[in-house]
Order: sequence, then C-alpha cells, then structure tokens
Amino acid sequence: MSRGGRSRLLNLGGPGTRVTRLELFYDLVFVFAFFNVTTLTSANLNPRTLLESLAVLALLWWCWTGFAALGNVVRADQGIMPVVGFLIMAAVFVLALTTAVAFRDEPGGLSGPLVFASAYLVTWVLKVIALWTTIPPDRGAVGRSVLLTVPTIGGALVILAAAMLPQRLAPEHELDVRLALWAVALLVEYTVGFMLTRTGWRLRSVGHWAERHALIVLVALGESVIALGVGSTSRAGRPITVAAILAAVLGIAVVATLWWLYFDLLAFAVEQVLHGVRGPERIPLARDVYTYLHLPLIVGIILVALGLKRLLAGLIAAPRTPGRETLDGLDLLVLHGGVVIFLLALVAVEWRAFRRLDRLSLAAGALLVAAAPLAYRMPVLAALVLLTGFMGVLVLVRLRTTRDMRTRVRDTALVERESLEAEANRWRRRHL
Repeated sequence: MSRGGRSRLLNLGGPGTRVTRLELFYDLVFVFAFFNVTTLTSANLNPRTLLESLAVLALLWWCWTGFAALGNVVRADQGIMPVVGFLIMAAVFVLALTTAVAFRDEPGGLSGPLVFASAYLVTWVLKVIALWTTIPPDRGAVGRSVLLTVPTIGGALVILAAAMLPQRLAPEHELDVRLALWAVALLVEYTVGFMLTRTGWRLRSVGHWAERHALIVLVALGESVIALGVGSTSRAGRPITVAAILAAVLGIAVVATLWWLYFDLLAFAVEQVLHGVRGPERIPLARDVYTYLHLPLIVGIILVALGLKRLLAGLIAAPRTPGRETLDGLDLLVLHGGVVIFLLALVAVEWRAFRRLDRLSLAAGALLVAAAPLAYRMPVLAALVLLTGFMGVLVLVRLRTTRDMRTRVRDTALVERESLEAEANRWRRRHL
C-alpha cells in the first residue's frame, strides 16, 4: 500500500469519504432480501414464522453491517473492490432467494438450509479476506484482527452446523434445535461488537458511516412501499375499490411519518454529535447507535410493511365488507408492534447519543399499546385511519416541541452542505 493509502488493488477511505454509487447498487439486493422476508412471512403468518423471520432479519442485518464496515475502510468503487462487491452481492442474492427455506427444507432440489448457510458463510469469507488485505503486517494488528474476525466466522459456521446437524441428531425436534443454534450464532456474532474497542478499529469516515445507515433505513422504508403496492395488486382479477385506494393512501401516510420521525431531525443530529466525539468514545457511540440500535428501527419498519401488506391484501380479498371486517389479532400485533418498536428505537438512539429521554415518543408508544384493544374491535379502515391520525398528531407535536433544536440542527447541516459544495466547485474550476 502506498503512502497515500492507494494501490492498484485497494484505495483506503479517508475522513471525508461518502457513500459511493456502487454501494447503493449493492444495497438493491438487500431491498429484495427485506421484501422476500416480508412476502414469505405474509403468506403464512403465525408466531413461529414470525420468530423465524425476525431471526433471518437479524442475520441479514449483521451481514449488511459487515459490508458497511468494509466500505468505510476501503473505497468500494476503486481497484479490485468492485469485483469483491459483486461477489458478495451474488452471495447475498442467493441468501435472499433461500430465506423461505432457511429453517425448513422443501422436497426436491438442494437442501434449503444448507444453501442459505453456505451463502452466508461465503459473504463473510469474502468480507474478511478483503479486510485482512488492509491490515499492517505487525503482530499487534494481526492479533487484534483475529479477535474481531474469528467470532464472526465462528457464528457463520454455527449457522452452517444448524443446517446440517439437527435432522441427524434430533429429527423429531429439528426446527427447535435449528432455531436454538441460530440463537447461539447470533449471540456470538453480535458480541463481537463489544470487542471493537480492544481491536484498534476506528471509523475512517463518520460521514460515510452515518450516511450508510441512513440509506439502509431508506431502503427499508422503500421496501415497505413496495410491500404495500404488492398487497394492493396481489389478488389478480379483484376489483380496485375506494376502500383499497383509501387504505393504500393511508399506508403511504404511515410510512411517510416514519420517514419524518427519523430523517427530519434525528439523523442529522446524531451524525453531528458523532463528528464531535473524539478519542476512545467514538467507536462505542458509533457501534451502539448505528450497529445495534438501528436494527430495531429496521425491524419496526419491516413489521409495519408486513402489517400494511396483509391489511391491504385482506381488503382486496373482501371488497364488499370493508366497513365490517376487523383486524386479525396477529396482524394488529405486527402493525402496531412495528410502530411501537420503531418509536422505542428512536427513544434509545436519542438517549445513547444525547443522554436525553424522548418522553414524547415513549408516551406515544405507550398510548399506541393502550389503543390496541380499541383498534382490534374497529373495522379495518377505521383502525388504519386511527393509526394514521395518531402518527400525524405525533409529527405535529414533535414539530412544535423541537422547533428550536430542529432549526439549529438543520441550519448546521445546511451550512455544512453549502460549504462542501462551494469547496467542490472551487476544485472543479481549478482542475476540470
């Protein structure tokens, strides 16, 4: 590696590195993965499949986190990294294709759990190899890297064991044993994050890290829009009714409020705080806020997408009784539960970043839980109107209560953007 962090094969990122277009292209496969989880869970929603889907989401999230960390160290669109990225993308696509058979195999063809586990292992082998090429050849750096990568590969190997062993060791309890092994693997992998401060890991670019996670939230929100659209067109030959159109519009409004609660203020504020943190506190903050606390944000959004998809598909299936049909108990749990998880995640992010309790989101989550019995007795459309109105009021109240902070944070973000644009224009005038 040359002095400037460049070589023919790798180009290390710097403090001002931002997300590349190629990374956005890679994330398209995660759109499909999230959508596949939502679609397959919707087709057979019960407590067991819901639990398995959450486990798959947790695994996909950890897979994506490693990809984001790699992009923070090495520029994804330079040298050999596009080739590595395309290989990882192909493995993740196979992973997404086999989410339906990650726990239970279907007769004929290859073993679904084994293909899923093998694709997952391949993604991590590729990421680890790419990361190891950036490590200086001294004993301390190598030892710290081993401490970081061995548990992650170990977790992937446990997933592989979960695909091969349960049917041989305990065929009558195959699914339970497989789920238990997945829990062990997830525990091992997510524990790795607590070792970061001992490995010498550092963020090369805070802006890249924050933007990368903001964009994956946007990906999840986009998946919820796609799921809503699929729910409205999944019943071929069924008429499109006023009730279905109204439900679709209300669903978009709910998704829009989720976008606003995250992107209008919080995303800017957290990134600004992280930029201001120096020394050993930066890595724990970045890890806690983004790696750990953005997972429940994603889970909440996916659950909302699942609930909206099933709600709209139900309206399409029963166009004559939109005023009398009520929400199924599990559908209501998924829809309201997704919103509550999202709100609690916002509370946790704000507390970790600012040590400030977001009482408004906390109270809103409690009220939504308290309103669930009422929503359960209401017709589907009325329940959706109630949820949309509730989220709209929450946005309006937050606008009023955070007015001064919002102005300060957003003005700072705008000044930063304008300064970067001016500097880029000066460079272009000199060199282009």
